[in-house]
Amino acid sequence: MPPDGLFDDSADDTRVAIMEATYQALVEYGYADLTIQRIADEFDKSKSLLYHHHDGKDDLLVDFLGFVLDYFEEGVPLGEGARADERLRSFVGAFAAGDAGPSEEFAGVVVELRAQAVHDTDYEAQFTRSNQFFRQHIADIIADGIEEGTFREVNPDQTAGFLLTLANGAMTDSVTTNCPETTRDARDELDAYIETRLLKPK
Repeated sequence: MPPDGLFDDSADDTRVAIMEATYQALVEYGYADLTIQRIADEFDKSKSLLYHHHDGKDDLLVDFLGFVLDYFEEGVPLGEGARADERLRSFVGAFAAGDAGPSEEFAGVVVELRAQAVHDTDYEAQFTRSNQFFRQHIADIIADGIEEGTFREVNPDQTAGFLLTLANGAMTDSVTTNCPETTRDARDELDAYIETRLLKPK
């Protein structure tokens, strides 16, 4: 199922309805078998509205991807008042841990669209934007931890790149393999990394 609030009503309810129909069709058919007609079958308004707003399947899907990424960027928890290590475990762990992260259904949709970025620069641009946003957010948490004396003097950008790669890989593994132990191991190693590499000795 999609994350809570992703398709809540808004002032632009036609776009939200199109995005929800796109999601449902993607879940049912996957990217390869997805068509505008199958999206229209999930849409309770005129099929012509889909073409009014989008030139075709990939134009619609790139818009859908942007819609989803906007939702996650706007919902990033600031963790004000919490220590940096708590914020880091919560944020990165939400991606790296199976049931603590996105639902398997939703993560599968994102991973399938991510695969299109190999050959399509529009998809690539959306995921590049998303990676840059989340990498910066992680780097900011690490910089805060250094300033407050919780973390060692590490390179925030380099560390953020490593942790984001770990999180993205764990999410991909969770929906493309039947190896739950890999996800558990990633979460355990994340905890060990924070303890031994980032936290200042007491």
